[in-house]
Amino acid sequence: MRVLHCPVCRARVYFENDLCLTCGTSLGVEPVSFTMVAVDPFPPSDGGVAWLRCGNAELAACNWAVSSVEGPGALCRSCALTRTRPADGDQAGRAWFVEAEAAKRRLVVQLLDLGLPVVGFRQSPDGLGFDLLSSEFEQVVTGHEDGIVTVDLAEADDAHRERVRHDLGEAYRTVLGHFRHEVGHYYWMVLVRDGGHLDEFRACFGDERADYGDALSAHYGGGARHGWEDSHVSAYAAMHPWEDWAETFAHFLHVLDVLQTAAEWGVTVIDREIPGGIVAPGDVQGRPFDQVVQQWIPLAAALNAVNRSMGAPDLYPFVLTPRVIDKLAFVDRLVRVAG
Repeated sequence: MRVLHCPVCRARVYFENDLCLTCGTSLGVEPVSFTMVAVDPFPPSDGGVAWLRCGNAELAACNWAVSSVEGPGALCRSCALTRTRPADGDQAGRAWFVEAEAAKRRLVVQLLDLGLPVVGFRQSPDGLGFDLLSSEFEQVVTGHEDGIVTVDLAEADDAHRERVRHDLGEAYRTVLGHFRHEVGHYYWMVLVRDGGHLDEFRACFGDERADYGDALSAHYGGGARHGWEDSHVSAYAAMHPWEDWAETFAHFLHVLDVLQTAAEWGVTVIDREIPGGIVAPGDVQGRPFDQVVQQWIPLAAALNAVNRSMGAPDLYPFVLTPRVIDKLAFVDRLVRVAG
């Protein structure tokens, strides 16, 4: 995440801010330019162009801005991707919805920053869309189908999410992680299937034509494949090539976002076990992926050590083997081509 500043007084503000606490300016995120802009409550009377609040400012606590050309009530780039939300009478679902939309905004701004195509379901029949559904009253299965990502909003409930993580034996489970994983399935269609890279994908990840139902039954019936740690970033990734891609894609987004944040905040890691000893993360976009990995591994180790000092779990509880790094590099290459 890049560091943002108030457009009036230049004080540093956070991605979630809708107000500058230094000068009192009302703020909104403009995701295309990745800047904070000053927002007005009403369109200018002289017909000029200004920035207004997203139409979901109250419903989803959205702090993104839209151009006054679009008119009051227009939805921002992130909110426009939501196809379904909880009913007004579902109080728990509405609260979880706010948390999920906040995570989705982080996802969308990263996709735009990487230059990936973000074509919504309103623009194309197979475009990207999100059904954010509450399992308060009915069963909801998180997943992806033909561009539509479904997320069980109960994942925004900390107790529920931790219980599921424990039951499934997962090392990591967050709402943002769900979004990054499921959108990976969408970008498999865009980058691999429609991008003409199926043969390369199969050589790297395996043949996705293997029966998914059988793979699912085997995974949950007999446990993770023996030795999955050597070639997969998680046990779930070993279930099927589609899930391997989605898990790898999610980790690619994890790595790039944390490295970008560290670079923006000037985080430097001293590693006495490598030549030079100092790792100062920089802008990784445009760099060879081996340089990305060289920055990531010591930074992740340092962040894990910091978390342990607070009595918290590792921030990044995963091991990147050479085989996994090869898969991440494949994702990186396709993202660069698309961007």
